[in-house]
Amino acid sequence: MSSSEISELVRQRQRKLQAIADLGVELYPRRWDFSHTLPQILERYASRTAEQLEAEKVTVRVAGRVMALRPHGKAGFAHLAGGGVRLQIYVRVDAVGERDFQLYKLLDLGDLLGVEGYLFRTRTGELTVHAERLQFLAKSLLPLPEKWHGLADVEIRYRQRYLDLMVNPEVREVFERRARLIRALRQFLESEGYLEVETPMMQPLAGGAMARPFVTHHNALNIDLYLRVAPELYLKRLIVGGLDRVFEINRNFRNEGISKQHNPEFTMLEFYQAYADYQDMMRLTERLLRHAAQAVLGSQEFDWCGHRLSLAEFQRLTMREAVIRYWPPAAGPAPSLGSLTQASELDRHIRAFNEWAAKQPGSPSLVNVRSDAAPGMKLQALFEAVAEEHLIQPTFVIDFPLEVSPLAKQKPDDPNFVERFELYIGGMEIANAFSELNDPVEQRDRFEYQQLLRQKGDLSAHAIDEDYIRALSYGMPPTGGEGIGIDRLAMLFTNSRTIRDVILFPLLRPEKRE
Repeated sequence: MSSSEISELVRQRQRKLQAIADLGVELYPRRWDFSHTLPQILERYASRTAEQLEAEKVTVRVAGRVMALRPHGKAGFAHLAGGGVRLQIYVRVDAVGERDFQLYKLLDLGDLLGVEGYLFRTRTGELTVHAERLQFLAKSLLPLPEKWHGLADVEIRYRQRYLDLMVNPEVREVFERRARLIRALRQFLESEGYLEVETPMMQPLAGGAMARPFVTHHNALNIDLYLRVAPELYLKRLIVGGLDRVFEINRNFRNEGISKQHNPEFTMLEFYQAYADYQDMMRLTERLLRHAAQAVLGSQEFDWCGHRLSLAEFQRLTMREAVIRYWPPAAGPAPSLGSLTQASELDRHIRAFNEWAAKQPGSPSLVNVRSDAAPGMKLQALFEAVAEEHLIQPTFVIDFPLEVSPLAKQKPDDPNFVERFELYIGGMEIANAFSELNDPVEQRDRFEYQQLLRQKGDLSAHAIDEDYIRALSYGMPPTGGEGIGIDRLAMLFTNSRTIRDVILFPLLRPEKRE
């Protein structure tokens, strides 16, 4: 529909609004006392027969958005939408009076209407409100989209989410399911003795993750602050303080790219348990996700983007094992465990993989890492390109390189690697956990190494947090900690291909206006 056509429809609706005002109807009333929501009507009375409804004479006051109009002379029907359902109303001039019937004839699709009447069934058996009074509640001056699913510009669904929710009932179900997911996660952790806490979203140092932060400025204190990239260091301060099990459902902000799996503002669940390690976190994660799936979906098996996923079993692979298992044979001999720790061998594997990938249709991911990067960084980059997309069923990838894990304990049998896992489902990282480093001297050394990376231009390298080192110096017990991406978990539980489908208002470029 062209802008001129929309403008004409708006003018028509403005004329109708004036005609409604001329009837003596209040255009934007302050309230409407309803007796039932539309879902309550259907839940309570959908099973009643016409004879039962006639005998009971159930009176109701309901409200909703007009989504269909079918006038027939001195009577007519309409459908109201609300709460994810629709309910039919029947309007007769001799039942509602001349003024309210004129109001009915002036309605447009999208208008909000209150109806008082009684329930009955039409000849076709549809549950319907026989109107005895109408109350105009608000005018939709802009027309609803006619063929919503046919829109070429899908971003309008995200930009105007109110329209998306209004005309696509399945979108409402996505966000209702997301809310049930968060509720299930919270209930599980509380049942395990975890305390929900809140930590700062504006921080003097961007810590807790290797990520590029957003910077803001506090005028009164005249200091720069960073939007939280992770709550980790604050939650571990609470472990030091004696809160042995804590969790936070938090918004994080990372000044990085946007993709099907990434939004600069996203929701995380982070939780920490004293006297535990990453193995304990793995076992807890299995129980947590099975509980959430059962609560939200009623099953531990579900479909996601053409795959049948099951939380009944979780496999475990080291990062090096994952690279070896999913190495494409056409790229040359598969690496060995030993070669994936040597800088020169890693360079050779990266060249071989990139040469193979460049010739493949569909442009598979290339290994993108600096030539002077540490071996552990090269191994992680190789893993992400080679193996990540193949990890469809739940897989714990364990034993990460020391260089990419500044907050995790080293493995006692191999100090080049740390006690860390990432959980992958559907080819996406869903969770990240450590046996938390609690040696303040070692933590300072790790921070100083990260500072060297920052001086070389790595803007995601971790800053030195002196107060966090001071907290560790008072003694932090052995601790397991984990973060779970709620948005990505919601993608899995709602069969959504992109993170934008599970965030009500994802970040978009400013709208271009004619």
